[in-house]
Amino acid sequence: MDFCRKQVKSDCEQLLRRFQTTESVRFEVFSQIWREMKFEQIFYGTLKREKRPFSRLILDTACCYFLPPFSFQIRVGGLYLLYSLFHCQTALPPEQIRLALKDWEDVKKFEKDAVDAQHLDVIFILRKLMLCKTFHFTAMPALLAFEKKKKCERSPLCEQFMERASRPQELINIGLLEELSNIHDLYEKMKTSVSEQANLSTNLTRKDLVPELRSTVMDFYKWQQRKDTNEDEDSEETSSQQECSRRAELVASIKSKAYGVAAEASKSRRHRQLEVDFTSSEAGPAHASGHSKSSKPSLKARTNETVHIAGDLWKEATTSTHINCLTTLDSAAGTTRHHTFIAVITLMSSQVNLICPAQYHKLVQSVQQHNIL
Repeated sequence: MDFCRKQVKSDCEQLLRRFQTTESVRFEVFSQIWREMKFEQIFYGTLKREKRPFSRLILDTACCYFLPPFSFQIRVGGLYLLYSLFHCQTALPPEQIRLALKDWEDVKKFEKDAVDAQHLDVIFILRKLMLCKTFHFTAMPALLAFEKKKKCERSPLCEQFMERASRPQELINIGLLEELSNIHDLYEKMKTSVSEQANLSTNLTRKDLVPELRSTVMDFYKWQQRKDTNEDEDSEETSSQQECSRRAELVASIKSKAYGVAAEASKSRRHRQLEVDFTSSEAGPAHASGHSKSSKPSLKARTNETVHIAGDLWKEATTSTHINCLTTLDSAAGTTRHHTFIAVITLMSSQVNLICPAQYHKLVQSVQQHNIL
């Protein structure tokens, strides 16, 4: 059942974390959180052969929060958690809570602190567990077996549940300061009664010992409070900075996706796709226009460029020739027009490929017929 140890521990810590935020040690508050989380369903779904090992696992995990070094409120929450889990387990007979003998002194001290603080519900729950004989006192806190690893992997403790260092405040209390002040005054009186004249060699103690000791403890307590507040502020600042950096990275990634890659055009419009140029700092409208259509010259312009006729032939070619003029009786004029027309047709057919050979022969024959007539 070790495969689900981490999940069980995370569930217990979540319950105790919610109980810690209430800043209360009442069982009524704990039971309300228990019902809201439906924590009794943690035993549902286990097979018959797994009920006892799972109950042992979850009780051992919850028992850790009932012992030091956790704070008093977390230990109270651990006690309530043990009580609730013990009565909700599905194993029959119920699995007992394993408790080492070395930890019994801490339990009795915890009971004494609850009695001094008049936490009656804590005392009632603890004594009811003792009356039901739910604790199984053992020599070792963990179950030992043959050929088992001596050093088991220990998961780190939750720092939020740890009790702050308060040894100086516990050691230097008001009663101790009063007793120390009385002893110091008695010592000074006895010293003056022995030697009436004040001698520097006999001044072995400090006169302001008690006030200075008290001020030192108070300075330590104030420094501890100030350190806690600074840590909270630093954590808030770091969280805000991380959020701003994440937002900036998100905006940068969106911009890089939008401007760094040209959109892929569809196949039907791929001939109109634009090319993105990052080298030019000033991209004019001419750079973004893409491939422009190249206009081809007309047939007339190409003919004028390729066909060149000099002299009287060009004048005759440019003038319009009528069909009735081909049948003139003037032999000279007819001969001139005949040769001019044939020359024009020959040049056009050879240079521009405008007239096919069959049409060319027909035109020549018709000219010859008209010329004969």
